[in-house]
Amino acid sequence: ATSRLLVNYQEPYRSQILDYLFKPNFGASLHILKVEIGGDGQSTDGTEPSHMHYENDENYFRGYEWWLMKEAKKRNPQIKLIGLPWTFPAWIGKGENWPYDYPDVTAYYIVSWILGAKQYHDLDIDYIGIWNERAFSSKYIKLLRYTLDKRGLQQVRIIASDRLWEPISFVLLLDSELHGVVDVIGAHYPGTKTVPNALLTQKKLWSSEDYSTFNDEVGAGCWARILNQNYVNGNMTSTIAWNLVASYYEELPFGRCGLMTAQEPWSGHYKVEAPIWITAHTTQFTQPGWSYLQVDGHLEGGGSFVALTDGQGNLTIIIETMTHNHSQCIRPPLPHFSVKPQRATFYLKGSFYMVETLQVWHSRLGFESGNSSLFQQLHPVKVWKGSFSLDLNVDEVYTLTTLKTGQKCGCPEPPPPQPFPSNYKDDFNIRNPPFSEAPNFADQTGVFEYFVNASDPGDHVFTLRQVVVQRPITWASDADQTISVIGNFQWVNMTLTCDIYIEKQCDGGVFIAGRVDNGGIYVRRTKGVFFWVFADGTYRVTNDLAGEEILMKGLSGVRDNAWHTLTLNIQGTSASGLLNGYPLWENVTVSKPSNGWAAIGTRSFEFAQFDNFHVE
Repeated sequence: ATSRLLVNYQEPYRSQILDYLFKPNFGASLHILKVEIGGDGQSTDGTEPSHMHYENDENYFRGYEWWLMKEAKKRNPQIKLIGLPWTFPAWIGKGENWPYDYPDVTAYYIVSWILGAKQYHDLDIDYIGIWNERAFSSKYIKLLRYTLDKRGLQQVRIIASDRLWEPISFVLLLDSELHGVVDVIGAHYPGTKTVPNALLTQKKLWSSEDYSTFNDEVGAGCWARILNQNYVNGNMTSTIAWNLVASYYEELPFGRCGLMTAQEPWSGHYKVEAPIWITAHTTQFTQPGWSYLQVDGHLEGGGSFVALTDGQGNLTIIIETMTHNHSQCIRPPLPHFSVKPQRATFYLKGSFYMVETLQVWHSRLGFESGNSSLFQQLHPVKVWKGSFSLDLNVDEVYTLTTLKTGQKCGCPEPPPPQPFPSNYKDDFNIRNPPFSEAPNFADQTGVFEYFVNASDPGDHVFTLRQVVVQRPITWASDADQTISVIGNFQWVNMTLTCDIYIEKQCDGGVFIAGRVDNGGIYVRRTKGVFFWVFADGTYRVTNDLAGEEILMKGLSGVRDNAWHTLTLNIQGTSASGLLNGYPLWENVTVSKPSNGWAAIGTRSFEFAQFDNFHVE
């Protein structure tokens, strides 16, 4: 759920961000885009909607991943696409929190997503994963291959198991049938190392999720080091960064752990961070299908190099000399090593002996001085009788290449940063919305979608509706309530008004809230000031999403299947609430949290509608 805010940027800023990510020979020029197959559950920084909320439901226009893949393909038709599920809708497990009891159902569901990508968006998915960082089932993987083949999707490759090197490598060596259907072993955060069994399988080895580090200079150092050393130490020929772009509220888990930052669609501000230009050192001068030369890429004074060729005479060498303290990733812990300035001499033999000059691109990450030099073209290097020497300092990246296509492109400076608008309203009155979700709402449990109330004659034809009615097969600890957050985490005093409509009889309920202090994988422990109304005619004010810390309760007269207007006012240490414009409760003391987002949500996984949202 990390691209949530990207879709709401206005042009030209949105296209500029996409160009920095995907346009060849422009910025990061990415080779591969991996997306979540939304499953209605929390996947780190929010939920992503499933293409099948319910068994009899199919919709290939929800969420933002279809759009993102199309924008990537528009810029680079050659880009590889991967899909991987984190969570699954409840019906897949028929009541169990497990996707493998009915493997034929799960395979049908995943293959439907691949077919929908092609049918509705003309997207060819290249690789499909199993279940992010959770158990795999050999029976399911074999059935998935069978189902893919049966539906004419022989070209889709299977990657497993997006967790650790084991037990998948060991199982592949034992089970020849499974060995025949898994194409790539993908490990997460391998720390540049692999294991003997993985090498013995002779499969392609990938770091299929890595990086996840704050995108400052140290993050760039981490990324430079692992892009090389995942191959040099671990024989991995692909490294995939989580995440593409930090387009989610920064106070959610792992804020700014993207290759660049675009978390302000309301202002248009974004920032091209150093990891973008570190990426370019590799991606602008190689392509999928190039081969790594099997040389020992360890440099004598510390650091590493890799060499790649297209097999048609082109050569690209990438060198990094990142020091320990300037290249620590978020995980795993990095054992100590030292790097010192050195002179390195390279010898070109065989068909490369004829190379006379190499183009040079250089980055220096400036930690003490604070001024980095990123992805600058230097004078070409002359190769004399098949050799050349370079003086390497620490915390540098060099690319030496026969290709002359590299470019450091730039767009005009984006607008300056601005906080989220302090007066914000949304009436959800949009007939053909470009996306299924209202701008800036970040769902943290459940899924909130634009809805057309065909039967409503009056003011509530176009609403926002919570649509997940059974707890999904979860990946994280989703809350027992649904919740979507919006706004500025630094907000202290606020007045929040929203029309609400409870659909569930007897025990249905909804809330509006302020000073909401948590989300993502920590959503269960969310605190704030929550104003609830229930279908049984009662109300509550609680200090937490779980509804256990009760500050006030009483009768409201609210009923299901009727519209009501809730207003929550929080000033300093005091809160009050209005129902349909009349005071319902007041002078409730709130001491914590001191600040946070606004939010809407429901008591359980239940249908409910919201309209005319306004926060000030």
